[in-house]
Amino acid sequence: MNTQILLSLPFLITLATLAADLPKIPEGPIAKKQELLFSDDFEGAEPAKVWHMVVPTFIVEKGTLKGTQTRDQNVPAADGKPAISAHAAVHGLEIPTKDSVVEVKVRFEGATMIDVEFDDRKYTGSHYGHLCRAQIRLNGVTLIDERDGNMRNDIYEMSKDPTKKAERAKLLVGRQVTYPAQLETGKWYVLVVETVGDTMRVTLDGKPAGFLRSSGIAHATKSKIELGVGGKDGYFDDIKVWNAVPAAP
Repeated sequence: MNTQILLSLPFLITLATLAADLPKIPEGPIAKKQELLFSDDFEGAEPAKVWHMVVPTFIVEKGTLKGTQTRDQNVPAADGKPAISAHAAVHGLEIPTKDSVVEVKVRFEGATMIDVEFDDRKYTGSHYGHLCRAQIRLNGVTLIDERDGNMRNDIYEMSKDPTKKAERAKLLVGRQVTYPAQLETGKWYVLVVETVGDTMRVTLDGKPAGFLRSSGIAHATKSKIELGVGGKDGYFDDIKVWNAVPAAP
């Protein structure tokens, strides 16, 4: 048998096992679009004023929004200046939603991660009001309930204590899921993130790519939508946001 095939068999078996354990992704939409709340094709010379910087750095480049992670390492406090923690670049919008459909074109050009995130800064039960997010990487799609998962205040504090690792892991069961993917650098993909009640569904170019049911997704006041980029560089274009209602069964 071909050596390359032999070497790939364990990997393929692992993928098949993981896929069998993942929640089944609904074939059709879980959300029905209502009114269009926002759209931007990034054809201006700079991001429209409705956008605001959360973590730098984003620019408009050739009709697209380009995100580049510049806080790429931890910097300790020194000379009277506070410490800086590594963090993805984040660009934000104030768009109150409950159930919604977010559609945006994305492209990897060195980025390691691109995501769409929902927050509520007035919510004090989770770190910085984080609620839920959909992350895509070249090899996978991850959906996260942050409100009742990794960003819930008590669970977030546990992440700072190595002795709480096992306890924290138990609390995170069912709050996050990753589906395998095979994406390419330099190619545009249409990313759609639907949130309806306690469910989130992701598609890439119209194909089902991820699904999560978890209580934090049902947060009724998703006041912010944010775009994130880890690494260098990630691009966005033609974003649209709709209010939504549950799709008919």
